[in-house]
Amino acid sequence: MAMTVAELLAEPQLGLRLLAGAGGMGNRITWAHTSDLPRLWEWTTGGEIMMTNGMSIPADAEGQVELARELVKAGASALAVGEKMHAPELRPELIEACDSLPLPLINIPYPLPFIAIARTVAEASLIEESRRLRQTARIYDLLRLAGADDHGRRLLQGLAAELGSRLFVIDRRCLDPWHPDWEKLPGELSGWLAGKVGKAPGTVKNFQWLRMGEQHVLMMDIPTHANALLLVLPDTEQHPDAVVLLHAATVLGLELSRTVLALEGQRRLGSEFLLQAFDGRYGVAELERRLGEFGIPAQDFVVVSMSGENGDLANVHVDLWGHGFASACLNRAGRLHLLVSKECPAELMRHVVSGSVRIGVSAPAGVSGIQTALQESLWSLGTAENSARQLVRYPEGPSWLGLTSHEEGAALVQRLLGPVIDYERGREPDLMHTLKVYLDTQRSWQKTAAVLFTHRQTVIYRIRKIGELTGLDMGETSTLAQLWFALQIHEAMDFPT
Repeated sequence: MAMTVAELLAEPQLGLRLLAGAGGMGNRITWAHTSDLPRLWEWTTGGEIMMTNGMSIPADAEGQVELARELVKAGASALAVGEKMHAPELRPELIEACDSLPLPLINIPYPLPFIAIARTVAEASLIEESRRLRQTARIYDLLRLAGADDHGRRLLQGLAAELGSRLFVIDRRCLDPWHPDWEKLPGELSGWLAGKVGKAPGTVKNFQWLRMGEQHVLMMDIPTHANALLLVLPDTEQHPDAVVLLHAATVLGLELSRTVLALEGQRRLGSEFLLQAFDGRYGVAELERRLGEFGIPAQDFVVVSMSGENGDLANVHVDLWGHGFASACLNRAGRLHLLVSKECPAELMRHVVSGSVRIGVSAPAGVSGIQTALQESLWSLGTAENSARQLVRYPEGPSWLGLTSHEEGAALVQRLLGPVIDYERGREPDLMHTLKVYLDTQRSWQKTAAVLFTHRQTVIYRIRKIGELTGLDMGETSTLAQLWFALQIHEAMDFPT
């Protein structure tokens, strides 16, 4: 076992003297750490004797009492202050606080080097180090022993037994379990944590002991997974070893990575499936069978289309899975298309992406209507992109460009741009691209030619060709306005194969 504060004070060669906090003489010291930084408690992981030359100690009584209280909350075993150095006067309020907490307050005689204390603690910890190595080996062996079935849950249970603690792995953004089959936080713990967990990594200390009433709670990040947070609730007053806890977090990180890798394989299969399904290459029976393989109901799904930065859309399938919703997804031309159960709530869809992402959701559909559902989701996405709403459901969204359905939009595109689209089928879409650039550059021949890296006369020829195909007067402002409307709809509804 690690040495106690009383045993350290009894070392005659050190000459240490207790100033306050006799009630904490039985505290176990796992390590001796030196720091002269402010907010000294932020640099302890539990069990340390914190040694300072005094620069970490505030001059005022209120600040000194806060230091003592926060060190106890963080799990420090004692506070040792070097005499004749930089420490301010130790206030009576500090002495009283150390006695009541209790926190042993120790005087380090001048000129005893701090390293002498650290060496004494380290030599006494050799047996503890041997125990730690054996426990660490058992923790890594749990990866092998957990078994193939329900591997993650068995691993978490094994770690909890090894650490003598209850363990929870949660998504820091919502406090839900990271894995849909893992234990949820008790209601009182969830409510207590709500204001203490940052929504983004790095907003709180990544290894922090807190106290909820009589219960100690450790929050620590899981490496390699930015939004995964490990909570440790020890079964006794004694904290698990900090180094062993870091190894446990690493083992959990490996398990989470294994899970994400399996989900990535599923995502790739889903992409191949959706590409062919949206192209109409499956019969009804085959579609029902494949949807069953992905865990998606064959008659009660929606198509969801999202637009945003690629980084915002990369883990949508993982986050939906973590909340209990299987999906098949396809990233195409900067948009993410998903098939998911109609029971997936709009609030969850917003939760798994950033606020800048726009979302279009189709009406509930069955396998025979999968292509129509895609058009509905694209129409809703176009409506969201051109309104102040993040998510639009079909057909509940506001009118877009004066139209209220994708059928009306498709009819407008066919009437105005259909001859051009038919003409370019099987060819490079030079006319459509030229028309878009021409309208975007305010009908400037010169600017359009510069953007397209072509001659001005080529641009003039293409615009005249569009007029010939459509029968429209390309010099009329009303004509160009109609073509601009049609182009907006065509781009929103276009699904490249």
